[in-house]
Amino acid sequence: MGSILNRLIHARALRRWRRAAHSAAEVALPVLRQDRSEARELRAQLDRLIHVADGRLALPKIGTSYFPKPHGTDWSWRPALWRGPLPRPGISSVQPKTRIGTEISVFHDCGTAEITLRQIRNTRESDLAAFGLRMDVFNFDGTFLSLVIDLPPEAVRGMTRDQLLRLSCIIEAERPLEIFARLNIKHGPNTEQLVREMPMEQSEAMVEFDLAYTKLNEKRIESAWLDLIFEAPEMNQVTLRDLTLARHPRAAL
Repeated sequence: MGSILNRLIHARALRRWRRAAHSAAEVALPVLRQDRSEARELRAQLDRLIHVADGRLALPKIGTSYFPKPHGTDWSWRPALWRGPLPRPGISSVQPKTRIGTEISVFHDCGTAEITLRQIRNTRESDLAAFGLRMDVFNFDGTFLSLVIDLPPEAVRGMTRDQLLRLSCIIEAERPLEIFARLNIKHGPNTEQLVREMPMEQSEAMVEFDLAYTKLNEKRIESAWLDLIFEAPEMNQVTLRDLTLARHPRAAL
């Protein structure tokens, strides 16, 4: 009885909004204003339900941390944004130092921030990450745009100069652009930096940071973070389908 009643209520509501949409071009303005207000409230709840439902019903499975790793990997990580749904999946007019999730911040020097970010659900058979991050950039009057990813404490625990840190990304872009990855490692008062250009001609872009080419004080390593730097990003849509990091020993010199 309950399910029949629910279907009747749903059918009635659907007819009501179908009529409102059909008559929107002719209805009196006070009525249209009221309909618009109610429709916006309804849309907010529907968008929330659809976002959660897509996350639970689609593949790949939420929370998965699996991805291929180099032999001898002793630490690996996929940031939370690519594993599970965010409480706030989208941000428009992104301001400098805006955080999306708990691990990622956006930095830029635009006077007018025509940048939007949205977490999307990955549904392709080839996807290993449950979610991706889509960035739309329109007019861009700044000189830099970067995503800063804070690495967890485990990333630097046991880190030595005999290791490599591998970064793998699946990146899609509407128009060709250059993306640079910069690894920052703070040790005592100093910060080591290693920069690599992401090979955008490949479906999966992978670079390795060789810690042997740093002056790391292994006993004083405190934290690490990764910058993804986008060159000339204006009028482009960039989607990061996946992002993973893995630490493994380097071959002997």
